Amino acid sequence: MADRLMTSMIADETLNLLRLETKFDKAMLARLACCLSLTLDGREVLPSLNFSGSEIRQSSFFGADGPVICALIAHVYEQAELPDETLFSNRSIIKNHIDQGCAHLESWFSECGRDVGSWLKRLLEVVEFTGQPESTGRGLELRIGRTLLDNKPVTVELNNTAQHANSHLAIMGKPGVGKTQFLLKILTDIRIQSNFQTHFIYFDYKGDVVSNARFLDLAKVQPYRLLQGNQNLPINPFVLPAYDEQTINVSAREKAESFASINPKLGVVQKGVLTEAIRAGYAQRAETAAAYPDFHDICAIVKAMYEEQGRNDDSLIEILRDLSDFNLFWKHGDTATPLERLTNRTLLVDVHAMPVLKELAAYLVIERLYKEMAVLPDSPVADDRRTIRTILVIDEAHNYLSQRNLFLQRIIREGRSKGVVVFFASQSPNDYQQKFFNFQELLEFAYLFQCDGVSANALQDILGCSSKTAKDLQVEVARLEPGQVISRSPDQMEGFVKFAAEVFYKNYG
Repeated sequence: MADRLMTSMIADETLNLLRLETKFDKAMLARLACCLSLTLDGREVLPSLNFSGSEIRQSSFFGADGPVICALIAHVYEQAELPDETLFSNRSIIKNHIDQGCAHLESWFSECGRDVGSWLKRLLEVVEFTGQPESTGRGLELRIGRTLLDNKPVTVELNNTAQHANSHLAIMGKPGVGKTQFLLKILTDIRIQSNFQTHFIYFDYKGDVVSNARFLDLAKVQPYRLLQGNQNLPINPFVLPAYDEQTINVSAREKAESFASINPKLGVVQKGVLTEAIRAGYAQRAETAAAYPDFHDICAIVKAMYEEQGRNDDSLIEILRDLSDFNLFWKHGDTATPLERLTNRTLLVDVHAMPVLKELAAYLVIERLYKEMAVLPDSPVADDRRTIRTILVIDEAHNYLSQRNLFLQRIIREGRSKGVVVFFASQSPNDYQQKFFNFQELLEFAYLFQCDGVSANALQDILGCSSKTAKDLQVEVARLEPGQVISRSPDQMEGFVKFAAEVFYKNYG
């Protein structure tokens, strides 16, 4: 298979036009053109003999969607396998469909009055971009344990809107009591019950989940082991839904605030420098196929600004240098294109090998997730069951909860209608008592394993009980054996329930 092909001149002009109008990546538009032509023209597509456009690299074209595109071609051409040169080259099926598909795209764009919204609506009527159709309102009834007194099953229907205000969840307990195994069982159940259409992004702080091959296989998880084997996240935190001046300015300021919230050493001047550097980074890349900077760009710009001002290196330079040198995120020059969406991916991000920047790396991914979530339509609801699209899983959450993570707060507040949910795993209810944000109020599900030093106030807040009940539960929580849990009862009439937790290795080992 050739590593590149040349589009026709007309196709290249169309791709450049649509890239500027829509802010979509050029390779993504080429995939769209190809799939549209496969849908409309099928095997009747005419050969394209013009090669005077621009090159499209094989790695950029296929990206993460290679298997889907190849399967579509095999279906249309009724051939299980096609020769590499027939598939991708200057005399290939894909070349012909890209050029023909661009003609369709340009024609439709003109017919829609060059209105991007109308154009996209028309496309959606014909082409399904990626993945399966979203299942509507699938119930997620999870068996989470058995009561200690009478061995009755304890179940919870996570996405029942008639019973629960939201689906946010917290699991609390000291190390070694079974939190992780309980969490993995719940996540695996959700993946299987949703037919793998509910996804999750899991931040593995200790590195113990990434080594669980059985879990990764059953839940169909793509692991990313940062700072191990030259792996990075195929995510660019600077990708935006649009690249107009206002969107860029707001995002630049938010990035600077994000950095400062993680590192209190960054002052007003440094935030200003970073904001201006990010704006300059977008300006540098504005006329390229990928209209967003990377951390190498931003680091170089800040260094140049410091040299011009005669300033010495400081904590800002140190952070940017680490982000650049460690190659944690996608950068220009990488063979693969950055992920265009996070809400349709199941990822495990292993950060345990990182000596620094764990929280910042998570913050940047959470920011990207929020911005994608904000433009999603509301998730479907049927029979009082809301479709859950994505679960953000934050292990060792006590390391994050004290940070003023604006985007995490927004996801917790706004995620319900979008089908985006947060799962926390931490060591104590005390961790959620933060003056700047009321986590407890927005956690619908709280599961307490044995904890040390839990305050009555924290129990009262997280369980929504009286002060007297909280004082009684203090003793109960401290005396729990490994694997035992106290939570609000699924049957609201009963108050609280004590049960033996279901665990992954017993159910799926």
